[in-house]
Amino acid sequence: MPNLYRRSQRKILVLLLSFFLAILLSLTLGQVDISLSAVVGVLGYQWHVPGFSAAAFTPDQQAILWHIRLPRTLVALLVGAALAVSGAVMQGVFGNDLADPGIIGVSSGAAAGAVTAIASGIGFQHMFYMPLFAFAGALIAVGSTLLLVTRRGKIPVLPLLLAGVAVSVFLGAITSGILTYMNEQKMQQYLFWMVGGLDFRRWEHVYLAFWPIGLGIAALVVLSRHLNVLVLGETEAKGVGMKIMPFRLLLVFIASLMTAAAVCVSGHIGFVGLVIPHITRLLVGPDHRILLPCSALAGGMFLLICDTLGRLLLCPSEIRTGIMTALLGVPYFLYLLRKLSRPQ
Repeated sequence: MPNLYRRSQRKILVLLLSFFLAILLSLTLGQVDISLSAVVGVLGYQWHVPGFSAAAFTPDQQAILWHIRLPRTLVALLVGAALAVSGAVMQGVFGNDLADPGIIGVSSGAAAGAVTAIASGIGFQHMFYMPLFAFAGALIAVGSTLLLVTRRGKIPVLPLLLAGVAVSVFLGAITSGILTYMNEQKMQQYLFWMVGGLDFRRWEHVYLAFWPIGLGIAALVVLSRHLNVLVLGETEAKGVGMKIMPFRLLLVFIASLMTAAAVCVSGHIGFVGLVIPHITRLLVGPDHRILLPCSALAGGMFLLICDTLGRLLLCPSEIRTGIMTALLGVPYFLYLLRKLSRPQ
């Protein structure tokens, strides 16, 4: 057992080092490379650390780092952490390694809300209006799915998944119907948002995502012991006196809330919530007290690496983050699907 703990500690340490290395690469690499000393100088100067002055960097380096790269990096970390932790919770609650945050209609609801804001013109009035519409659409989708399947205080897993698919298809049809009446300019904005990306992210997006995602991760970590019991099955959970319905509903709601917040600021980015929790579980084990924080680190790091690679691979412009996650995530998803379909 001590050897097992030591191996887990080493893996977590490697994960932490990789996490900070990904942040460093994101801040220094790009169309304009910025040295590590300039990065440290800008951060120290902006945070009013004694001993740092504007002589250590140029005004262009300060503008690029503080107004472009740092907000984009923080949004990537928040969105990646939210999607990965939500995916780990969904997989634990539903007992299915192929579950992801969009399984109960969150992404489809956010898309319907976003296209409504764009089609009505409200999304052009203020940068926060379209994310707020997307957030409201996601919550409506989750509420509708849960309302359809809740019977006598219970949420059966299989009907919940089927209801999520039905709600997603219905909202997708509504979205497609609205798109047929949109002009080309509005259509381009919607498609730009649907592909998913982190370009043009500003400090306002960091503030919009930080509180729901930060508080959501903290709440799920606190509830991780209950999630461990819930994963064992309803019989075991009832045997220790757990009220299954309230905890399952609470876990699903918090995970959906975090996913909605992530989708609001980044658009639809797939495969992070599906792939990252599964890989992290192989590294640190199924204990959600460790799995959830490690999934947050791994998810943020993965999305940041995808965004950095997309910025560096100019052909002729940068590749959006949602495309990069699909290119890297689909092969592993197919491998996982084939592995799970093999007879035991």
